Amino acid sequence: MINREETTETFIKDVTCQYQGSEYVLNWHWAQDIPCVYVHKSQFGAPFDVNELDDRQFKLYTREEYKVHKGLREKTDGIGRYTYRIFPCRLENGKPILLMPDGDAHVIHVSTGKAKIYYSFKRGGSWFSKHQSLQIRIFSEIPIARDVLCYVKKEGSPPAHKDDGTRYNFIRDLEPGVNLMPEIEVRKKDVVRLFFTDGKKYGEMYELIPE
Repeated sequence: MINREETTETFIKDVTCQYQGSEYVLNWHWAQDIPCVYVHKSQFGAPFDVNELDDRQFKLYTREEYKVHKGLREKTDGIGRYTYRIFPCRLENGKPILLMPDGDAHVIHVSTGKAKIYYSFKRGGSWFSKHQSLQIRIFSEIPIARDVLCYVKKEGSPPAHKDDGTRYNFIRDLEPGVNLMPEIEVRKKDVVRLFFTDGKKYGEMYELIPE
């Protein structure tokens, strides 16, 4: 079992990430008397409590390994966003003790690329009717939670953002591949567009592309 101690010292800081082909490299500033670190990787936004983690979820990485590889190298496998926590260690009888620092100087968030989301609309109905049916078609490379996207309806012109018109949320998660949404009724002059519910958050993870 990994022994752990709290610390107020900032032994690890200035964590950075550089992308190099099919890899990304994490670098950080080590305090001089830190011989090794424990690295923990998790999905971005996942609940985290260092005291509840299994030892197998940590990777021990020495200063010598860091020098040889010029950082911590990871493969860019798939599409996602991850959080790395670099915990400094001290040695006691030759065994590393994990130090739990205050703050987030030892933390970095890494994106391995944006998943593409393609969308299009199919209209139907009578030429003489004031209303039409509209079906939204979405193609996604990966599963998407239903609260990531919304669609906005506006009469006469395309909505410019998620609050520029009448906003609707999706009622189910999206599966990889083609997703056909239930048909809705719109007026002929209504224009519909898709938006992220949180552009800053989800815009870093997904690319929304009209077809």
